[in-house]
Amino acid sequence: MDTVLGIGAAALRLGVSVKTLQRWDREGRLVPAARSAGGRRMYAESQLLRQLGRNVPERAQRVIAYCRVSSHAQKPDLRNQRRVLEEFIVARGLANVEFIEEIGGGLNFRRRRLLELTDAIGRREVRTLVLAHRDRLIRFGYDWFEYFAAAHDCELLVLNQERLSPEAEMVQDMMTIVHCFSSRLYGLRNYRRQLAAALEQDAENAAGPSHQA
Repeated sequence: MDTVLGIGAAALRLGVSVKTLQRWDREGRLVPAARSAGGRRMYAESQLLRQLGRNVPERAQRVIAYCRVSSHAQKPDLRNQRRVLEEFIVARGLANVEFIEEIGGGLNFRRRRLLELTDAIGRREVRTLVLAHRDRLIRFGYDWFEYFAAAHDCELLVLNQERLSPEAEMVQDMMTIVHCFSSRLYGLRNYRRQLAAALEQDAENAAGPSHQA
């Protein structure tokens, strides 16, 4: 899947003006790959790379299936998750699929295997990423990850089976969120007390020592 850019983004990528791209189109020097429903010029990233004299990267070949649970106690769920993904992969006719299995909370964005996967997608090494459920990847922010993957030519295949998202894990994530915001609220109250004390001290210092008659 080739990334498609509008004329403004394409001009920025090439370091030229929009009017220059419009002129190149009229001259047949750089014809848009497509046009939007409104008639706007659309350019494929590969043709922009060729215009810049750069090599077009080869299509990524890695197909990765990612499985995750929050704790070691949920290893049976991890095995079940992988089994369902294996069945899906066979049904889709996917070959040479790499499996990544990870144990860690869905709110932890610093999971080692998740970071390695994100880096690989960023390098355009991953053609397809298969998930049992979108929150197996991350609990929040999936829409951003979906955009990031699409921008780097990675297709996401999600089974979206609710039964593979354990209720206990969701409760645990909710408790983590409550604890996080409770800690921030406590810290904010403590900061306000310190600020009030500092302002009071400044006011006393500004008034100076009292003079007796």
